[in-house]
Amino acid sequence: MANVGNQLPTQAVSKPASGKHGNVLPLWGNEKTMNLNPMILTNVLSSPYFKVQLYELKTYHEVVDEIYFKVTHVEPWEKGSRKTAGQTGMCGGVRGVGTGGIVSTAFCLLYKLFTLKLTRKQLMGLITHTDSPYIRALGFMYIRYTQPPADLVEWYDGFLDDEEMPIVQQVNWKLYLSTVGLRVSST
Repeated sequence: MANVGNQLPTQAVSKPASGKHGNVLPLWGNEKTMNLNPMILTNVLSSPYFKVQLYELKTYHEVVDEIYFKVTHVEPWEKGSRKTAGQTGMCGGVRGVGTGGIVSTAFCLLYKLFTLKLTRKQLMGLITHTDSPYIRALGFMYIRYTQPPADLVEWYDGFLDDEEMPIVQQVNWKLYLSTVGLRVSST
């Protein structure tokens, strides 16, 4: 078992907007699907990796260790497993959900985290983790899929310019959040 418990001190998100409930996280959207695309969810639930290996993992710490050892990217499909030749528009491979493939380890683990019903403290542990940017990325993805849209800015705000997160830097989060109607404070 790797030492994946080192974590950054809590920085930007000491109390999200829904923090009135202490350590309990609110859940926004569908309580069964985690708001995942139906094709991705179907592939996760039928994945031998999810049904066999991840079924054995019962604790938050076991799942974090699995992320550390197994995740190499955070795209929904394993590289090279989707056939997009001849497709156009929304099915043309741009959006990543037009046709199925082999669902990624990251998305299987993301849904496994959802089945554990993370606490606020556990989610903070993911997004401030220092051992792997993929652990942090899955924490931010968990927020994106499960937290109320009005709370996203407060969760993401102190991390948008984080130089420790090269994965996050590939996305212009300020532009993304503004396109979904959320404003980012300029500090």
